[in-house]
Amino acid sequence: MAAPADAEVLVGLGSEHDLAVVEQATREAAGHGRALHLLHVFNWQAAFSADTVAAPRQQAEELITQAAQLAHRIEPDLTVNAEIVEGAMLPTLIRRSETAFLLAVGDSGMAGSGQGVPAETSAVQLAARAGCPLLVVRREPPPQGPVLVGVDGSPSSHLALRWALACAARRDTPLLAMRVAETDEDTDAVAEQLGEAMDRHAHHRPEVSTECRVVRGDPGKVLVDTSRSAQVVLVAARGDEPGRAILGAVAQSLLYHSPAPVVVVRGLAEVPLAGPGTRPNRDRRP
Repeated sequence: MAAPADAEVLVGLGSEHDLAVVEQATREAAGHGRALHLLHVFNWQAAFSADTVAAPRQQAEELITQAAQLAHRIEPDLTVNAEIVEGAMLPTLIRRSETAFLLAVGDSGMAGSGQGVPAETSAVQLAARAGCPLLVVRREPPPQGPVLVGVDGSPSSHLALRWALACAARRDTPLLAMRVAETDEDTDAVAEQLGEAMDRHAHHRPEVSTECRVVRGDPGKVLVDTSRSAQVVLVAARGDEPGRAILGAVAQSLLYHSPAPVVVVRGLAEVPLAGPGTRPNRDRRP
């Protein structure tokens, strides 16, 4: 099922570095008409290893207060809930994501490190196991470019396309949909498929200017390179081909290498066919 009407935008807070996450998640919550829920998972084992047990708890309370104040400054009318819970961060966020509309976290410094994707990184684990879409926020602000979405023709990529259209509409910015063709694929036929997918989901977003682009190459590399000029990039957690891992290779590449924020779309019901509406402004470029 799709997320219920009262599902919140959930933010996993670990340190002051995550205040950038709060900023973007606040705007996402306001844009979707959702409440914002700030969650800090407190680790007592770490607290006992500190100079005083009270200090880490006080720091956690100061962090959650600072985050709530920041959210209220950005969106004064937004409902903001703040909570400190005891336990382990990863299982707590996975469990809470099952009832969330969107989960937002920091990238733990992954972007641009130039190494392979570590399976234990929290953002990677959450992208693979969360029960809702995941927003991974970078520490550096992105450029004011288009919204970018990767589409491979699978049902899950259609869901990512629909999310991307809504994202572009909220941000009042163009949408670039990319399909990376295999070496033996007819680019004209692939371009037609991508255009049909855009038509299928863009009827209710006539205000969004869209571009469909088909290129050849490695999907992860192409999308990472293109994301350098995007303000956010969206991708399905994985395609639907047999043998794929829980988190697809393209999603992993974007999580680890894209300098832009990444939304990994998962955990929602299949997108229904769009009803009749105004034909979007679409420019296909194979």
